[in-house]
Amino acid sequence: MKRIVVIGGGLIGIRHVQAAQAHEGCDLVGLVDPNMGIDAGDVARFADMADVPDGVDGAIIATPTGLHAAHGIAAAKRGWHVLIEKPVAADMEGAQALQGALANAGLRSLVGHHRRYHATVQQLRAMLEEGAIGTPVTASLIWAMRKPDDYFEGNWRTTGGSPVMINLVHDIDILRFVLGEISDIACLAGTPLRDGGRIESGAVALRFERGATATISFADIAPSPWGFEAGTGENPNIGTTNQDMMWITGTQGGISFPSLTQWNGVDWGQAAQTVPVDVAVNETVPLAAQLDHFLDVIGGAAPLIDVADATRTLQVALDIETQLRGTGAAT
Repeated sequence: MKRIVVIGGGLIGIRHVQAAQAHEGCDLVGLVDPNMGIDAGDVARFADMADVPDGVDGAIIATPTGLHAAHGIAAAKRGWHVLIEKPVAADMEGAQALQGALANAGLRSLVGHHRRYHATVQQLRAMLEEGAIGTPVTASLIWAMRKPDDYFEGNWRTTGGSPVMINLVHDIDILRFVLGEISDIACLAGTPLRDGGRIESGAVALRFERGATATISFADIAPSPWGFEAGTGENPNIGTTNQDMMWITGTQGGISFPSLTQWNGVDWGQAAQTVPVDVAVNETVPLAAQLDHFLDVIGGAAPLIDVADATRTLQVALDIETQLRGTGAAT
């Protein structure tokens, strides 16, 4: 039984609280959040990390991104292994400082890019590695949702609510996970349509070290059926459409995701044909599977994505954000 504390009582923090409460391998010590009015059910409450009693094995950090590094370093000083929500930090300096603190304390880390735990994501990676469509050549990905206006009102998202760091960072990590490291980036920003001057939409082109290229089209101002959450139904706060949102081509065919519809062909003289695929089903909810893995990581297992790995995803997201601002997305 591992003693776990959750830090941060926002939407994702409460989901972590519920997951820990339901897990037979967890003893939930409590929730840390200065807002003691948050409804977290029958859970011990602490206004500050310093108030948490000794004996904690691991901390799940689900505070705003700008606090991740500071809270992770504070957890390391308490001797707690950490599961940190994505993105791992707000900037490279914070991520590097966090990595150093964990290494110096001999502690293990996991970062909450929980999409890696989806059975279909794992299957997609395996199919590409096994050569199901030959050598990967291109990928096209869409994330297009309309966030309600009040999502940005009276909170940190008013000025810092870019979908790159909140949403696209997940898609970047999935592309890294299935296609490898990213070597080059080029971006164009769309014109903001809401007040506030935030980045709202844009196009991103990526090149991978293995030679493939990818494009990402994104918007948080446009309702559509295309996006990871809508396609997979993973988020109870986002409507499910079951539509594909990523298409990968290779020298022998293509795959669309999340349906994992596979096409194989020879050349344009004959139509590509679909190939039957036995699509994997999540045995557990990905967030719960991530918690399973965190408990194993505390026990010494190799992490699926640690702070060092997640920092590479962060660097790509920061580069994209910088380029988009440079093309006039925000003022």
